[in-house]
Amino acid sequence: MRKSDRPDEPGGPRVAAVPHPAASPAFVAVEPRQRWRRDATVFLTSQTVSLFGSMLVQYAIMWHLTLETKSGAVMALAAVFGFLPQAVVSIFGGVWADRLNRKLLIIGADAMIATATLALALLMLGGADDLWLIYVALAIRSVGAGIQMPAVSALLPQIVPTDKLMRVNGINGTIQSSMMLLAPAAAAAVYASSTIVAVFFVDIVTAVIGIALLSLLSVPSPVRRLAAGEARAGYFDDLVGGLRYTASHTFVRWLLGLYAVVFVLIVAPSYLTPLMIVRTFGDEVWKLTANEVAFSVGMILGGALLATWGGLKNRIAMVVGATVAFGGLSVGLGLSTNLYVFFAFMFAVGLAVPFFSTTSMTLLQETVEPEMQGRVFGFVGIVMAVAMPIGMAVFGPLADRFTVEAVLVASGVATFGVVAAAVALPSGRRALVAASSHAVP
Repeated sequence: MRKSDRPDEPGGPRVAAVPHPAASPAFVAVEPRQRWRRDATVFLTSQTVSLFGSMLVQYAIMWHLTLETKSGAVMALAAVFGFLPQAVVSIFGGVWADRLNRKLLIIGADAMIATATLALALLMLGGADDLWLIYVALAIRSVGAGIQMPAVSALLPQIVPTDKLMRVNGINGTIQSSMMLLAPAAAAAVYASSTIVAVFFVDIVTAVIGIALLSLLSVPSPVRRLAAGEARAGYFDDLVGGLRYTASHTFVRWLLGLYAVVFVLIVAPSYLTPLMIVRTFGDEVWKLTANEVAFSVGMILGGALLATWGGLKNRIAMVVGATVAFGGLSVGLGLSTNLYVFFAFMFAVGLAVPFFSTTSMTLLQETVEPEMQGRVFGFVGIVMAVAMPIGMAVFGPLADRFTVEAVLVASGVATFGVVAAAVALPSGRRALVAASSHAVP
């Protein structure tokens, strides 16, 4: 037996984080198995295959609507149907992830998404091309994402030792960043040589492969150990318990608040940089492509660095440092007068993203009790689904009224203010102390 696989030695699998007083009844956590490397490989492979198909559909639908309608209103409605259901369902998806078998939830969500895609493909083959059909399919896929995201995030700590989570999350982040680089090219190749229906069938095949791989894993359902005479909590009791837990857990509340604000503020460098390139440096396609490639390559290398290095022991310092980097890089983008310097800043933004997102996710996995992780990650899903549209609603009109450069600089300065408040306010200091108390070493 390898040393790292022995639960009685340092570095081996551990059961759970330090309990928080607001936690619900005691949870019998299943410690990661001795074959965790094999299980993690199968799990990440299944998610990679499924993600690849989903991203193909995402790009294909965006291009199809753009080319067929050339309407900003249509694209806005597509964004609403693609994000809003996920934000709503994530509330309930988190509770399901804490009550039901997480593997079966992921499989069920994948199957639901694939069925909706298949139905849309068959309808379009039959000649139906109404926009509402695409909107319905987008909404169903968004519902599936709301169910799937909390279960995926909460399942990983069940099969991976706590001290290996940062590296595994880094590998997962690298894979997802690579998909962002490969999927658009693959979607373009299929869409250009055939039709959007062909892209749908590719997604269905990848979903079937992903489900088949995931079915190879044996992941137990969450089990709660109840006191004598204590009844199992009802569904809505669990939902209220999750809300109370998040509101009363100082560190979780602080981190989710920081996560939400930063997500809103990074919309500017993420979505407005193409507009700045077109207005300032020219509208050649290669410039827009190079901008996306620089960002994606930076994310890939950032994830790979975390996967090999494992990051600092002080996870909070990494999150705060990455947030400061976002602020400085946003200001740098806004002040750039040379295109290649601009690309260098975009590469650096991509490089910093895993140090914020992957580290935040790992912190929650290490800190939150296993019986609460589904609900907490459900709230994370809400933040991710809502923050981007809010950010675009704020920064989009500002970019039409002022220069993009000014908006980028303002976003960076605001990020500095958020960091200062996060670490200086009494609530922030209490959060940092609470994190030191609850985080798994």
